[in-house]
Amino acid sequence: MHTPVSVEDKKSFIQWFLNHYQLKKRESVWILNYLMNHEELLSQLHFVREAKFCPRGIIMTSQCSSETAFRFYKNQLVTTDAEKSFHDIRLNKTEALYLQLNFKKSYQNALYIAVLEENPFIPDEYFITAQDKEAAQQLLEQSRYEFQKQALNKQIDQALDNMDEETFLKLAKDLQLLEETFSNQPKLLKQ
Repeated sequence: MHTPVSVEDKKSFIQWFLNHYQLKKRESVWILNYLMNHEELLSQLHFVREAKFCPRGIIMTSQCSSETAFRFYKNQLVTTDAEKSFHDIRLNKTEALYLQLNFKKSYQNALYIAVLEENPFIPDEYFITAQDKEAAQQLLEQSRYEFQKQALNKQIDQALDNMDEETFLKLAKDLQLLEETFSNQPKLLKQ
């Protein structure tokens, strides 16, 4: 289980961030300063990735990043109005607030990583790539092929045991067709 980030660590990180990055919206600076100066709010603040999935999330972006300047998510609503979000923060001090900061090489920044927490609201399939889906499809096709081949081989053995030439020839032809069809499919990439 991940140890919660201390209020002091959050405060130190925000101070460092404000000293090193210029945010696209000046209201973002006001919000960060407000958070930094209220321990009750800091105790409810969680730095996360993909804040858009959180019940109450904010995304703030620095000048050095190309992402949207500001977004505030509350349940299914989203706004770019920083003043509305400030009022929500001020009025709901005991509710969890999830903050995503977009800045250059944020995922390589040790200070950010130190305060970053796992986002429990990200859907399981969110990080599945097209390549993952293709590999899963290929694995499914391989499994289907192996199952069908095994079943046909079993039936061929039974036809041989029963000396049923007609069934044997039909099943042998089915097996040949299955193998030809499968040999024309894209192969699984070895990892």
